[in-house]
Amino acid sequence: MTNPYDKNKAISADEAAKIIPRAEFRVFGKNIIAGVQEHMWKCKATLYAARVMPEEIYFLSRRTNEANVKVRDGLLDIKTKVGETPEGYEIFQPRGKFKFPVKREELGEILKHLEVALELTKDVYSLEEFIEMAKENSELAVVRVEKKRYGFSVEGIICEYAQVWFNGAMVETACCESENYEGMKMSLYNSLQSIKWHEKVTNSKNTCL
Repeated sequence: MTNPYDKNKAISADEAAKIIPRAEFRVFGKNIIAGVQEHMWKCKATLYAARVMPEEIYFLSRRTNEANVKVRDGLLDIKTKVGETPEGYEIFQPRGKFKFPVKREELGEILKHLEVALELTKDVYSLEEFIEMAKENSELAVVRVEKKRYGFSVEGIICEYAQVWFNGAMVETACCESENYEGMKMSLYNSLQSIKWHEKVTNSKNTCL
């Protein structure tokens, strides 16, 4: 299973296509972390990692919420929603992680998933150029995100809680993600009962973080 806390590295679109799609479920709100901390120990959670993330930059599209495009650890990273489990967990397929300057073909593929057309006249583009292009396009929004992430696992299922700042505004979040879709269901129920994820599953949607 791919570990989201591993060091980030560039992968091609072809390599990304070989990765097993991962189901994800995440909630945002207030007073989430305290409840998770209380209940995670009752199900014998194993501490995994804590990390203050470098600033990330997300590119949001008015035309779709099924493409997750961000710059993390200096790489242009994309994954897209490819389905849902019966419980409502969203399934994402990685599409690649590209080093800057990115090739015109790579950026064009990303823009296709964002459902936005930009004129690409150069062979390669820097991060700064992509940000400026996005800011000038009314269909795209650039959001700067900071995170303090605290990872743990429940019976092998990766979970976390975190503080997240969107352009400076803080919100709490918690999530589970795994290629083991059935295992997620039990982990959500056992470790996060305080926020009643098992009741919210069919009504909430991942916001692509």
